[in-house]
Amino acid sequence: MQTVLVTGSAGFIGYHFCKRLLADGFRVVGLDALTDYYDISLKEARHAMLAGEAFTPVIGRVEEPGLVMSLFEEHRPDYVVHLAAQAGVRYSIENPRSYLESNITGAFEILEAARAYPPTHMLLASTSSAYGANTQMPYRETDKADHQMSFYAATKKAMENMAHSYAHLFDLPITMFRFFTVYGPWGRPDMALFKFTKAVLEGKPIDVYNHGDMKRDFTYIDDLVHAIRLLMNAVPERPQDGIVPDGDSLSPVAPHRVVNIGNSNAVQLLDFIAAIEAATGMSATRNLMPMQPGDVPATWADATLLQTLTDYRPGTDVAEGVAKFVAWYRDYYRPNEAGASS
Repeated sequence: MQTVLVTGSAGFIGYHFCKRLLADGFRVVGLDALTDYYDISLKEARHAMLAGEAFTPVIGRVEEPGLVMSLFEEHRPDYVVHLAAQAGVRYSIENPRSYLESNITGAFEILEAARAYPPTHMLLASTSSAYGANTQMPYRETDKADHQMSFYAATKKAMENMAHSYAHLFDLPITMFRFFTVYGPWGRPDMALFKFTKAVLEGKPIDVYNHGDMKRDFTYIDDLVHAIRLLMNAVPERPQDGIVPDGDSLSPVAPHRVVNIGNSNAVQLLDFIAAIEAATGMSATRNLMPMQPGDVPATWADATLLQTLTDYRPGTDVAEGVAKFVAWYRDYYRPNEAGASS
């Protein structure tokens, strides 16, 4: 039985990914700090559903000196999937130090442990926000990504660069995956779908930024998890001659690659809200607002490289995915609709 170390195992993506790994017969070591960035009880509920002989939960911060090293030494993971991070664009303006510690120092601890106990493959979560001020779309992995618009995005891009240096120096196979606006059941309360659904069901207005003139490449959680699982087997190799195929983001000097995971479809925010209205059977009252600092008006993935590497491309329709989230939300929270939540 192969072992996978998953950081951020009680998070939205981490929970779903651990669940998939366990179903596929892996032994999973799940590290999570259970921070109070949002409702801890939601994180605890996710971890509780993973309980079993094949799942080893570890409560702690990835940036804690020596903790990750001790986990590598004890469990010698075959694969590492690093999902732990301080997320959110707006919060990175309010509390940038937490991003420095979790996203950069945490990544350093992961890389140092891998240097000491090399796994077969490491997959580290980056973000579509790394593309920053780029206006040429759809985003391709080979595009420049030099002008991040938020400190959150900057820390993620810094992690990509740190990982490249370790891949080059120590021949560590590393895949960075940039995902695009992930949504679905058990999602984060700070994300738009959760906030919009809660407000609509309670009969409260929703804040619509940039007056609704925004596009996102919404990616359903099951599609993302399947893509990451397939990428585990797409281990990058250092090019012997330094020549990289066209369209591949593989480094010419390291076993390091960046891969987009997105639905390859830019959806208008107002159409996303319409999907929520259809799923809830209720109308949203829109509070139109200007763009948030650090945000971008559009994201759109070119997922050609993912398909080339895995023969898979995400494709869940937004209406279908939103309906599944709304069904989960109603079942989990039992809201008194058009009134206060119970």
